Amino acid sequence: MFDAQSPAETERPATCPVHANKDHPAIKPARVGILVANLGTPDATDYWSMRRYLNEFLSDKRVIDYSAWLWQPLLQLVILTKRPFSSGAAYKSIWNEEANESPLMTITKAQTAAIRKQMVDRYGDDVRVDFCMRYGNPSTKSKVREMVEAGCTKILFFPLYPHYAGATSATANDQFFRALMDEKWQPIARVVEPYFEEPAYIEALAQSIEKAYAEIEIKPEMLICSYHGVPERYLREGDPYHCQCQKTTRLLKERLGWDNTQIKTTFQSRFGPEEWLKPYTVKEVARLAEEDGLRHIAVCAPAFSADCIETLEEINEEIKESFEEAGGEHFTYIPCLNDDAAHIDALCGVIDKNLKGWLG
Repeated sequence: MFDAQSPAETERPATCPVHANKDHPAIKPARVGILVANLGTPDATDYWSMRRYLNEFLSDKRVIDYSAWLWQPLLQLVILTKRPFSSGAAYKSIWNEEANESPLMTITKAQTAAIRKQMVDRYGDDVRVDFCMRYGNPSTKSKVREMVEAGCTKILFFPLYPHYAGATSATANDQFFRALMDEKWQPIARVVEPYFEEPAYIEALAQSIEKAYAEIEIKPEMLICSYHGVPERYLREGDPYHCQCQKTTRLLKERLGWDNTQIKTTFQSRFGPEEWLKPYTVKEVARLAEEDGLRHIAVCAPAFSADCIETLEEINEEIKESFEEAGGEHFTYIPCLNDDAAHIDALCGVIDKNLKGWLG
């Protein structure tokens, strides 16, 4: 591997005797691509936009791993005739009307811009920073193609999921590797590992909670760390997601100096007939109000790098309603880290570690 300061970094070497021939394709100066990835978003809230998005999402074998001959008829003939309407209404309630895009898109753009600034400040023109979505636009394939076209001979792929799960990190990686299969001259690739226990990430979470608590007149009796759920079966099959979520909560509790009565791990977004990881957030907040008599709680979502439909609509509307209907009085949703400066610093720290040997 050549030194980061060597001239070889500025241009690809000639690969054949006819390199200087006018008919030889142009070879751009070599760069390192940093491609961050998130789940995805529909292009709009209308029926057909929602149907396209949901079809891509729910047809992913990493998300729904039932046999296609059982699942696809149900998906195409039942679920996708009804769900686009309800999902579209949910998205419409949080849609960024000014930019005509979902909050996840708005936030991911802001995160990417902030990461790009730090990376360019460190490495100058030797890096190219962009983002893609696993489902919807901009697609992973299109962004890999753009990076290769721009001269990226190496790509660092960074799924913005703190915790590994087959239905999130793995499917994002799958799509990235599929995109590489279409390239004549494949760039060298690295994938960032989950950062659920990264000290800077835990610190950013803790700071966001301390800031939120400082602004609340009536302090919450408990903080609920609500993570996106997966079927319980996945844990038995070897998926580490559940354990990684539990560790994040423990590290956060230790950083805040709290005990077990002040913080709790739950899981949300259950789908289908299977048992999912428990306790379910929507049921647990009601139980805390009805059985334990809690009247003031706060909820954060450490598994989400950016606010989205699951946080802005599900937590701050459905789960809040469940708590209040059970007798709860004060419900505080603590936003995701989004493009908060401490979060961007944490992400850039993770990127720097993974660029070692590629850039100085």
